[in-house]
Amino acid sequence: MSEQKLAATARTEFGKGAARKARVAGKIPAVIYGHGADVMHILLPARETTLAVRTPNALLSIDVDGEAHLALAKDIQRDPIKQIIEHIDLLTVRKGEKVEVEVAVHLDGEPAPGTVVTQEAVTLLLLADATNLPEAVTVSLEGRGVGEHVLAGDVVLPAGVELVLDPETMVANLAAPAVTADTEAEAPEGDVVAENAE
Repeated sequence: MSEQKLAATARTEFGKGAARKARVAGKIPAVIYGHGADVMHILLPARETTLAVRTPNALLSIDVDGEAHLALAKDIQRDPIKQIIEHIDLLTVRKGEKVEVEVAVHLDGEPAPGTVVTQEAVTLLLLADATNLPEAVTVSLEGRGVGEHVLAGDVVLPAGVELVLDPETMVANLAAPAVTADTEAEAPEGDVVAENAE
């Protein structure tokens, strides 16, 4: 994954009023922490930052007044109504360092006809190189039938990536559709139940 470059400035004013003023000016308050260094308070450009963090686990190369920092967004606080970013916590990382990240699970392929898929885990906790984090992992359901299931330990991970959570964690379960007398009567002839829950 390539680095997303952002130019930041040191933040010198604090409090709700200062944060509101910064957001009006098109800036997002943020902090950079990690590796025992002092917490650094910065302001990021709102538009560029919003685009950068749309990519899950994006690696950010942040220039703070001429000093470069590699970081991952660990916590993004958004306005519950407007959905604009209000604050970001950034974790400093180093090249070659492994970090724990939540990675999205995508279900792919068509299960056998008459199979209902329930996705039990939408993310997996993985350990990966901070500069080469996967955006997602894919689980193939092609041809799988009723009674089968996919566990975290069954998921094929990219090279160098390790599973952190319990390998017995259920990721996807394939079952027969629940049939009642009413639905049996209402279902059109030849109807096939096969859906992917994402």
